[in-house]
Amino acid sequence: MGSEKIVLPLLPLRDIIVFPFMVLPLFVGREKSILALEKSMAEQKSIFLAAQRNPNNNEPQPADIYETGTVANVLQILKLTDGTMKVLVEGLQRGRIESFTDNPDYFEVEVSHIHENDQLTPDIKALMRSVGTVFDQYVKLNQKIPLEAVAASSNILEPHRYADTIAAYMVFQTQEKQELLETLNPADRLNKLLNILKSEMEVLKIEKRVHGRVRKQMERSQKEFYLNEQIKAIQKELGKRDEFKTDIDELKQKIKKAKMSKEVNEKATKELKRLELMQPMSAEATVARTYIEWLADLPWKKSAGADKIKISEAQKILDEDHYGLEKVKERITEHLAVVKLVKKIKGPILCLVGPPGVGKTSLGQSIGRAMGRKFVRASLGGIRDEAEIRGHRRTYIGALPGKIIQGIKKAGVHNPVFLLDEVDKMNADFRGDPSSALLEVLDPEQNANFNDHYLEVDYDLSNVLFICTANVLHSIPRPLLDRMEVLRLPGYTDQEKINIAKSFLIPKKVSEHGLTKKNIEFTDAALDIIIHDFTREAGVRNLEREIATLCRKVVKTVVENGKKTRIKIIPSVLEKYLGVPKFKQAETASTLEIGSATGLAWTEFGGETLSIEVSVVPGNGKLVPTGQLGDVMKESAQAAMTYVRSRATKFGLHKNFYQKNDFHIHIPEGAVPKDGPSAGITMAVALVSALTKTPLRPDLAMTGELTLTGKVLPIGGLKEKVLAAHRFGVKNLIIPVGNEKDLPEVPENIRDAVKFFPATTMDDVVKHSFATKFTRQKKPAAQKSRKRTPSSRQPSISQLN
Repeated sequence: MGSEKIVLPLLPLRDIIVFPFMVLPLFVGREKSILALEKSMAEQKSIFLAAQRNPNNNEPQPADIYETGTVANVLQILKLTDGTMKVLVEGLQRGRIESFTDNPDYFEVEVSHIHENDQLTPDIKALMRSVGTVFDQYVKLNQKIPLEAVAASSNILEPHRYADTIAAYMVFQTQEKQELLETLNPADRLNKLLNILKSEMEVLKIEKRVHGRVRKQMERSQKEFYLNEQIKAIQKELGKRDEFKTDIDELKQKIKKAKMSKEVNEKATKELKRLELMQPMSAEATVARTYIEWLADLPWKKSAGADKIKISEAQKILDEDHYGLEKVKERITEHLAVVKLVKKIKGPILCLVGPPGVGKTSLGQSIGRAMGRKFVRASLGGIRDEAEIRGHRRTYIGALPGKIIQGIKKAGVHNPVFLLDEVDKMNADFRGDPSSALLEVLDPEQNANFNDHYLEVDYDLSNVLFICTANVLHSIPRPLLDRMEVLRLPGYTDQEKINIAKSFLIPKKVSEHGLTKKNIEFTDAALDIIIHDFTREAGVRNLEREIATLCRKVVKTVVENGKKTRIKIIPSVLEKYLGVPKFKQAETASTLEIGSATGLAWTEFGGETLSIEVSVVPGNGKLVPTGQLGDVMKESAQAAMTYVRSRATKFGLHKNFYQKNDFHIHIPEGAVPKDGPSAGITMAVALVSALTKTPLRPDLAMTGELTLTGKVLPIGGLKEKVLAAHRFGVKNLIIPVGNEKDLPEVPENIRDAVKFFPATTMDDVVKHSFATKFTRQKKPAAQKSRKRTPSSRQPSISQLN
């Protein structure tokens, strides 16, 4: 091997290796490469071709190019319209880059020619024959290589040229081709080529086996289809139908009887035609059949008319099932009256809001019975997926319509009473917001064209009477709440609970436990104690449980002593049967200590009393609110403190009383979170009581929001709070003037038992809260000097504290 050096332009190649004696076209687009070609054509028409180490590098550096390449001759250049060039090159011989010259326009390298040994020894001749045999088999398996390649290579006697020619025809990795190019010994090159050929042969054989297997499967499927078509034709000639055909006929009949709209009928018919062309046992056929069945089973026109129901009969049914709740009953009878006159009216969206156990869910059932309609209930508590409302798309395995369409199908009519239970307890996550999906369902202007994702056709929900239930309203999104007519169901009074127990709960539980009226008798006094000492709730759910407990105790006695046993439930036997009372008779405000006041709160379980305690201790003016209070309640405490400071002289306090004292406001039951502004006046009164050492009037509670200027603002949930105050034994109640309009909603017997004091300002609250009047602090007389001796200092209330 000799070496001759020559300076040539360099053309870097991507994913291509050009061997000597090889002619092939190249497409050149990079600016440096185009300049190198132009230089080559202008002078010696020779160029050096070397591959890039990384084909994705658009700006290769000298280190990114293999040193070994091919000296080639440029045969032809063709400029294309897009600015690139098509060039035809012929490889001449191997070369190695010795160095790069300094040329900023294109790559120019100093190349040394590599002369190869063409001596033909017996070993090399045997290797050439082995390579030729394997290459012949390779060409037969690989249809991408022309058969002429075998003939062309068989006439070559030089070993190096023979190896390069076969390598040029083969399709394998650029890295492997580069290794062949860099292998200078012909024997080594032939050995490497033989190994590559054998490896490629194995891959081609595996591919051939796979293709053969696939072809057989396709032929089998085609054969089965052909035979199935023949069976169908034979059965048609014989007048027989297979089971699948029977299913198709049944679906056709269902579609005809469903009384669908034109659009839905076209959709169902189209799907039925697709189903007829499918294999009966295929997964796609099952999906299509289920979809058509859903369309056919839905009640598109069938209804349960309410026009036959008389208003008086509906009122009677509602009264039979529920005690009280006059506003809700009146709203339903009004709707029935309008339907009788108009015949067609968009169903109202009612939302029954109240604490647990007041009968919201059972009221929905009674409304359906009173209207003569089918009743359907769907629980929305804990739902997080929007598809639970709108359904899943049919692309998913096991897809089904949403709860709305499922409920309509279950009812069997298109105008049922549909109860959406616990609508305030829906949640949102990455799967969507179900409350947003309900916006269309609960909008009378939109739900006539409700589109379920599974059905993909519109369904008319405008005839459905939707009733929602909730414990609270603040967790319901405002746009959804705006679509509903809210009807509040406050807690029951004690007398109402006694009536409910006697009329509904006791007969129900006595019957459920196999007793008769002769076996057990409840007195009003016993029921009153159960309500006060064992339940104390807004609804009657726990009352029902206690009555059931008493029935079980009586059942046990009846079984032991005989069916004629008779037990009278009186107050003295309650502890024997029910155990120790869960709620002791509450201490009223008559026993409250100095610095204590009774407020009122509203929760999702109804009204509650709120005991507020204030303690004044030596300190530096810090206000400490405790009892797991929310931000709003803490701000109310700050406002109360500011009000007391601004009225310090009126209450007989030193104007700087707060500087040497800390004020601790605590609301017991610290594990229960509390928030809201309605305890503002209560905290202010408790502060005044603690600072002036004056107790509040007996049997007093209060509720109202306090401003910095001393105004008392109205609050919400007055009826529930009044009921809680009455349960607590409060006789006097301070309320904001703005809430006087809500007093008619309070039952008359409670209005007679509780004395109300409307308050406009905090001065009114203080006047009604304390039996004694406060003396205004007098301004100190003018002194010649501010300096005093300790003995001349007059004690004040703040100092005594």
